[in-house]
Order: sequence, then C-alpha cells, then structure tokens
Amino acid sequence: MVSLPELIAQMGRRLFERRLTDMSGGNISAREGNTLYITPKFSGSRHHWQLFPEDILSGPLDPTYWQQQPLFSREGKAHLAIYETFPEAQAVIHAHPFHVLPFCMMSRPIPPVLENTQKFGIIEVVPPAPAHSQELANNIVAGLRGKEERIRQQAAAVLIPYHGIIVAAKDLWAAIDAVERIDWNAWCILAGKWLD
Repeated sequence: MVSLPELIAQMGRRLFERRLTDMSGGNISAREGNTLYITPKFSGSRHHWQLFPEDILSGPLDPTYWQQQPLFSREGKAHLAIYETFPEAQAVIHAHPFHVLPFCMMSRPIPPVLENTQKFGIIEVVPPAPAHSQELANNIVAGLRGKEERIRQQAAAVLIPYHGIIVAAKDLWAAIDAVERIDWNAWCILAGKWLD
C-alpha cells in the first residue's frame, strides 16, 4: 500500500508533467485522521516538483503548530481552513493549470461545457485578497460552502483571482482527476472561440 507522503510526491510530479501546475508554486495536502501531510515551501521553484516521501511535511491539524514550521507552504492557511470547515475534504490541491490561468487572470468563472465536468458545476471565482493571507483562506472557504456534497462525492473547486485553482476532494485521486478535467474543460472553452 502506498503511503500518503509517497502518493503526494507522485501527484506533484504528475501535476507538473501534465502542465497542471508550474514552477512558481502550488501545493498538495491530504489528511489522515488528525494528521496533515503537505508539500513543503518551494516545491515548484526549488524542487521542480521532483519530491520524495521524506520531503513531505506532517503534523497535527493545528494552525499554531504549522505557524512555527519554517517549510510550511505560505498557502497552507487555505488548506487548514478547508480541513477545519469541511470534514468531507480529505485532500486539497492548489495548482496553476495552464488552461485555467487565463480565467484566473480575467476573474471569469469556468462553466461546465463537457459531460465529464457537469458534476462540478460552475467553477466560481472567489473575491480577491492578498496572497497567502487568512483573508484569502476565508474567501476560499466561503466559495466552497454549499458544495459539501460535491466534495463528498468527488471534488469541488474555486478560482483564485490572478493566481490559480484550489480543489477540495474526497481523496487525492479525486482531487487530481478534478484538476485535469477542469483544465481540459477550460481548454475547450478557449479553443471553441476559434470555431465561432
């Protein structure tokens, strides 16, 4: 059986190889009971997402604990807030997917245009807030409210203006699956403009 740290490291490489995130950031986490596993700071910029199980941080789901950890990802506040608010969420991916970023840049929601993205509904944009702030974490949580059943069944997502996507899911497999489906959906919207 693959451990959560090993699986998180594998997911990071997959996201990067498939252009679902980049070297400028993103993070992946999962919880097991009251233990949080999360990718470290600089996973993209210094590690280029070539992580190993021993690189993955672990500790209690306690913000006070993580505030004292120098390698805790700056966007980890959003992960902690999601886990605290949504017991359905067992995994969180924040990423910068290639085809999703134009929607983030324009602060435009992503409507589902493919059959396999109908289950996610419209991927809405949360209000802007300073990067890495508690305010942004709160906005993300507010954007996911009402989507608990989607998280329980597979995943729910919101867009962060000028930044990327964040997905809360029932497990890591569901989370990465959602990121890729939403990215392909975004590509189809953009490509469809050429066919008009």
